[in-house]
Amino acid sequence: MAVFAISVGCMNSPKVTFREDPANRKIDVSIDGSYFTSYIYPTDVEKPILYLLMTSSGKTITRGYPLAPRPFERTDHPHQVGLWFNFGDVNGLDFWNNSFAIKPEDKPRYGSIRFVKVLSTEGNKLVTLSNWVDNEEKVLLEEVTTFEFGGDVDQRTIVRTATLTAKQPVVMKGNKEGMLALRMDRAFEEPATKPESFTDANGVVTDVPVLNNEGVNGFYRNSLGNTKGDVWGKRANWTSVDGEIDGDKVTVLVCDYKKNPNFPAWSHARGYGLFGTNNMGGKEFDKSFAEELSLSINPGESVEFKYLVVIKNNGFLSETDMNKIWETFNR
Repeated sequence: MAVFAISVGCMNSPKVTFREDPANRKIDVSIDGSYFTSYIYPTDVEKPILYLLMTSSGKTITRGYPLAPRPFERTDHPHQVGLWFNFGDVNGLDFWNNSFAIKPEDKPRYGSIRFVKVLSTEGNKLVTLSNWVDNEEKVLLEEVTTFEFGGDVDQRTIVRTATLTAKQPVVMKGNKEGMLALRMDRAFEEPATKPESFTDANGVVTDVPVLNNEGVNGFYRNSLGNTKGDVWGKRANWTSVDGEIDGDKVTVLVCDYKKNPNFPAWSHARGYGLFGTNNMGGKEFDKSFAEELSLSINPGESVEFKYLVVIKNNGFLSETDMNKIWETFNR
């Protein structure tokens, strides 16, 4: 039975296989013999990521840039690549915006997540160990991440659980730059109608020119009934984006977990292709939010963040479908 499959029904459990390739710093993930994604840990990306992500029909849903750019892609925000998890303020360090584009003299203000080793590849689960470090490689947090992969003939699922254990006193302060996020393929963007500019957490402006809108048809939704740009900054059980790729109707759904800190999370979803879910947003999204968010973790203590990502092709998910998936995930 595919745990979160609601459109197909009962089937045999999918066979998930892992192929470790240390020389190329990656682990390929296949489901029932078909390639799905790779867990990669390049030296120049500043965090481990899942890249690329595919539908069960073989369509790519994530942006290629900066690792393997494709025609007509935006080349903004080089830190937004694949599917990742990090945050913009950990002991004052920015883990979110770090990339090869940061000047060497500015690097001390940024943190990186360093892959350490694979802990397990049993059944459908990949378990890894990574360290959140400052620019001098001093460890702030140890992260044990469990990826639980699933799927069927028209669906792929990922349950991503990150257990963060402090190696020194750590404070995560409210910040819009986080936490679980994907950078989507052009098909999932909203069509560009004019030149646009976007500002990151450091006030750096990226000018985005009008691009080729052929095949660009992204449409955001959330559990509150908000759509398009109105999902940004809203707290919701789930947020989704629809897009049609070569005639295949695809929904990508991200579900928050009710035991996560500050549930429900704020949506950090943008029309240019960023699809993020942030449990530590607070006033950065909603100025009327009374609380100053701050999460303190003492040495040896842990905090856990858990999310479900569903990639459904061969027809969009309905609101009813997505509510059922969220409820199943949160039982």
